[in-house]
Amino acid sequence: MSEHINHHRRRFLGTAATTIAAASLGVRPARAQSSKTQQPDVPPTRPVSHTSFGPIKQIDAGVLNVGYAEVGPTEGPVVILLHGWPYDIHSYVDVAPLLASAGYRAIVPYLRGYGTTRFLSSETYRNGQQSAVALDIIALMDALRIKKAIVAGFDWGSRTAAIVAALWPERCKALVAVSGYLITNLKANLQPLPPAAELGWWYQYYFSTERGRLGYTKYRHDFNKLIWKNASPKWDFDDATFDRTATSFDNPDHVSIVMHNYRWRLSLAKGEPRYDALEEKLSQAPVITVPAITIASDFDGAAADGQSYAKKFSGKYSHRILNGIGHNVPQEAPDAFAKAVVEVDGYTA
Repeated sequence: MSEHINHHRRRFLGTAATTIAAASLGVRPARAQSSKTQQPDVPPTRPVSHTSFGPIKQIDAGVLNVGYAEVGPTEGPVVILLHGWPYDIHSYVDVAPLLASAGYRAIVPYLRGYGTTRFLSSETYRNGQQSAVALDIIALMDALRIKKAIVAGFDWGSRTAAIVAALWPERCKALVAVSGYLITNLKANLQPLPPAAELGWWYQYYFSTERGRLGYTKYRHDFNKLIWKNASPKWDFDDATFDRTATSFDNPDHVSIVMHNYRWRLSLAKGEPRYDALEEKLSQAPVITVPAITIASDFDGAAADGQSYAKKFSGKYSHRILNGIGHNVPQEAPDAFAKAVVEVDGYTA
C-alpha cells in the first residue's frame, strides 16, 4: 500500500478515437481543468459483470517473464493499468472491458512478485525498490513493441506510473495517478510523522522485523484481507472477490518483494547500485510534464484536495475527489477510473 508521507509532511487514433471512446463512457474529452475542481460524489461500486480476464499471456521482458491480461483491439491506443499491494490485476477486471469497449487496448500486468510473473533467473536479486519496478514496465513495453502508452495506476501502481511519466516522458502519453504524486524520497522518509499518522503505517514497521516477515509468510491471506478492509471500509466486497486476487500472493517471490519494498522505503534494506542513477533523479522530486489526472478518495484523508502535490504536474492537469470510495479506486469505482483515462487522453489532442 502507498505511504502518503510526503502528503502529510509539509502527486494512433488521435482526436477522433478519443471522442468516440469518451462517448462510449458517457463523457466528453476534457480540456485541462483546475486542480481544485471537485467531482460529484461517486457511490461505492461493486463489480458488475466481470469476474475474470481471458487467458493470461506471458512474455519475457527484462529480468522477468511477465504475466499480463490484454483486452481490446490490438490497434487501439494503449493503456497500461498497474496494480498495487495487496492487490493484483483483478482491480481492473471491470475497468479494462470499459476501456476496450471504447476502443482502447488495455494491458494489465502482474507486477514482480505477483500472479504468474516470474524472474527469469534464480540469481536475480528480489528487489522491490521503485525504480526497478518502473523499469519492468519499460521492459514490458519494449517486449510488446509499444512505443507510447497512457499509464494509470493506484498504490504501487500509481508510484510506478508516475516514475514512468517523470523519467521516460517520451514513453508516456498521459498519466492517471490515484493519491497523486507518490514518488519516494528516502531522505524525507526518515523524518518522523505525528503519532496518529504513524499509526496508519503500522504494517511497514511490522515488515521491518523478522517477526513481520514470518507473520506475513504464515498469515498472508488473512493479513491482506485485513488491509483491504482497513483501506476500503465502505467497500462491501465478498470472499470470492478477495480470493480471486489472493491467489496472486502465492507467487514464490511475493514475500521477498513485499518485504524489500517496504524495508527499502525506510532505508532498512539497500537497493542495487545499477539503479542508483535513477534513484538520484527521483530524489529530486522531478516535475511530471505529461498530461495528468490525479484521483483522491476517502483513503487520502486530509491530502484528498490534492493541493500538496498539484505543483508537481506542469502539463494539462486536473484532480478528482471520489467521496465514499476507498483505496482500491479502479475496483470500487471502475466507471470513474475509466472516465479519467478517457478524459486524460483528450488532454493530448
